Amino acid sequence: MPPEDRFIILDRENLDREHICCAFAGSKAAAGIAGKKAWIRGQLDDGFVFRKLDAKAKVFVEYTPAEKAWAPIEAPGYLAISCFWVSGKYKGHGYGRKLLESCEAEAENGVVVVSSAKKRPFMADKKFFGKFGYEVCDTAPPYFELLVKRINKDAPLPRFAAPAKNPACDDNGGIVVYFTPQCPYNEYYVNVAEAGIVARHGLPFEARPVTTREEARNAPTAFPLHAVFYQGKLVTQEFLYDDRVFDRVMGPVLRK
Repeated sequence: MPPEDRFIILDRENLDREHICCAFAGSKAAAGIAGKKAWIRGQLDDGFVFRKLDAKAKVFVEYTPAEKAWAPIEAPGYLAISCFWVSGKYKGHGYGRKLLESCEAEAENGVVVVSSAKKRPFMADKKFFGKFGYEVCDTAPPYFELLVKRINKDAPLPRFAAPAKNPACDDNGGIVVYFTPQCPYNEYYVNVAEAGIVARHGLPFEARPVTTREEARNAPTAFPLHAVFYQGKLVTQEFLYDDRVFDRVMGPVLRK
């Protein structure tokens, strides 16, 4: 079997030598890669799975029992996908379908994933999941949707937990960013935003790393992996990594 038809599951034996797909060794996210791998190591006993194509490519899925997910969702007996990515020349070859089916095959009640009606950066694509029978079972402001594919039709429908329904934090007069170790680029781009882009606009800035599962499940957003608040209100899940993104995302808010 050629390598590009083979999938690898990360475990304690191969984690140090294998890449984690969205960030390769030697990148500007080197510290984040080490942090993400340490985070993965800490989740393995809780049923966390990172399955990837045996190639230097962004082709992978991450999922965990929903009760152990770093997200404010209530879905006992379901698996929760936290990241799903097929990019570049690997699109259109069935890898996404194979990854999704491998997750579904392990599910008791079904599978859930956080998405939105409109395709947004760094989030699962609702259109793709819809092709495989996923439906909206709950929503959370300002635009999040919880998608589900029920395998056990008698299982209760999953839902967002209360913190996701009220996406607000204390108002520091400027920007607050919540982020987890799940993305290896988080710390780098939060620092970029704080030291450069936000500073140039003269706004207060506060970074709030989410370091435990309990904190993630009680975070005031359906997407604690990365959440940007302005004056206490959730604005976006995007990284404010350059002036172009800042102007597009924050401009309308600042002009109000």
